[in-house]
Amino acid sequence: MTMTEIAVRVLDESEWPLYRDVRLRALAESPDAFTATLADEADREDQFWQDRMTRSYRLLAERGSASQGIVSLGPYEQDASAAEVFGLYVVPDARGTGVAWRLVEAAAALATQKGYPQLYYWVGTDNARAIGFAKNFGFRTTSYRRPSRGSDLQRGEEEIAMMLSLEPDASSAPNPTSGRATSREGPLI
Repeated sequence: MTMTEIAVRVLDESEWPLYRDVRLRALAESPDAFTATLADEADREDQFWQDRMTRSYRLLAERGSASQGIVSLGPYEQDASAAEVFGLYVVPDARGTGVAWRLVEAAAALATQKGYPQLYYWVGTDNARAIGFAKNFGFRTTSYRRPSRGSDLQRGEEEIAMMLSLEPDASSAPNPTSGRATSREGPLI
């Protein structure tokens, strides 16, 4: 793979086939990471995908013309004044190269541009890598918990809401390094 720069862009509603293709790939390659299954979405009509494009922003990471990952940004269900990132997926070959960071960074910038003061991200409590990623990005854990939607409730699997303030905090000095390893593409995860 060439090391061309990662570009992240918001998909236009007309690009629903591209979103569908990346989403189905995500469900096939990482079935435990999502509440939906490939069987739930593979045979959906075109209108399902077109409607989905109008409910949230879909941000696509590309390296050249190759899709590297996707994340969605929409209003937070529990608080319409806040936004939520969800559906984060990075193709296996691009994991650990900063793609997830770039996607969340672009989603946070878009949420700020749209006037949201906070950004939420639900993460499985047993997913240490995702929690670590979110904390490194600046998300804080909250006391909000819910059963994992795709879990067997008897197993007790939970998700935790993590929150990122998008408002500038005048009381704290910026930390340009914050201890993260970085590359030209951003922090390595």
